[in-house]
Amino acid sequence: MKAREGDYNSQIKLCLKAHLDAMTSADDVRETVKKYYGGRLESSCDLQTSAASCSLSCSPVPSVAEALRLVHPEVTKRFFGCGLPFPAKLEGCRVLDLGSGSGRDCYAFSKLVGPSGHVTGIDMTEELITASRQYIEYHQKKFDYKKSNVTFVQGYMEKLGEAGIQSDSMDIVLSNCVICLCPDERAVLQQAYDALKEGGELYFSDMYASKVVPQHMKDDAILWGEGMGGALFWQDLIALAHSIGFSTPHLVSASHIVIYNNDLKAKAGDISYASGTYRLFKLPRRPVTSKATVTYKGTVGDFPDQLDFDSSHCFKKDVAVEVDGEMAATLQSSRFFPDFEIEMLDKPESLSESTPQYCHLNPFLLADRLGSCVKQCSKTSKGKV
Repeated sequence: MKAREGDYNSQIKLCLKAHLDAMTSADDVRETVKKYYGGRLESSCDLQTSAASCSLSCSPVPSVAEALRLVHPEVTKRFFGCGLPFPAKLEGCRVLDLGSGSGRDCYAFSKLVGPSGHVTGIDMTEELITASRQYIEYHQKKFDYKKSNVTFVQGYMEKLGEAGIQSDSMDIVLSNCVICLCPDERAVLQQAYDALKEGGELYFSDMYASKVVPQHMKDDAILWGEGMGGALFWQDLIALAHSIGFSTPHLVSASHIVIYNNDLKAKAGDISYASGTYRLFKLPRRPVTSKATVTYKGTVGDFPDQLDFDSSHCFKKDVAVEVDGEMAATLQSSRFFPDFEIEMLDKPESLSESTPQYCHLNPFLLADRLGSCVKQCSKTSKGKV
């Protein structure tokens, strides 16, 4: 997926010449990203990192693989994501895709939610919204639906209300490597939280940095376009999620990101990047937080024997597992409640549990454990929900 560096440097200088000065506002960042993805990039092969390679090479569960196979090739060609944010049990759900781009994930979700569900894609780039809308009728016929269950709207992730997205209206909010392109990640997560129903989840892939990205990198238009300038330090995601009201993030999968271009590699310095997929839940305001014993019933499609909720929680059919209070509250309030037998335990949370360590949420450690992207996908994608 490596582009010729000489061509890259000359083209990007011409395309973004007016934006190479320091960016002083959110509008500057948005305009840079619009130009980058609306005009500069013809396909994912034009990206200068391996961010998109994992999602393109992984082998997902059968239902997701089939849905992706049915997406029109021209839609898939302009896909720029960095993961496979496809949670299980989507049938009948109302889904919102933040930064829907060409519409690849939206059309796959359209198949997975079925005719009784609905998918809304939102993107700020007019060229991509126009391109994605061209294939609505194609996929409706491909899936043999009486009417389309996909809508694409142009708007900003930080201003979902202005785009017509109502509060407490979505079962699932998804995103594939676009939050790192936004100048205000907190606003995005807050808007996602507001759009979700109680018990709903934010399930998303994104780029993360091994340390806080310095301001001079944030001021670089090229680094913003590649997702490197706006990537969160992974630990900041946890604090950000808690401050908004989300549950503690669950790390699902991760892979290291390779920077192909030597100029960009030099600009990154000692900062490394990883792709990470997390899931966050909108729990009730005052959830019951006592420990519980939970037993998976084997009732989620594609997962009759084992349900890997994330990289730390594996639920085998008919095997009782003790979980902490937050996980118990998550299973009780989410769409997975019918798939578990839950027995609450009268065990208070210990002091150590009240100040948890989050090493298991580090995407770099998980990527080290899983190895290369291809190896990672073969090991984990068949068990994720």
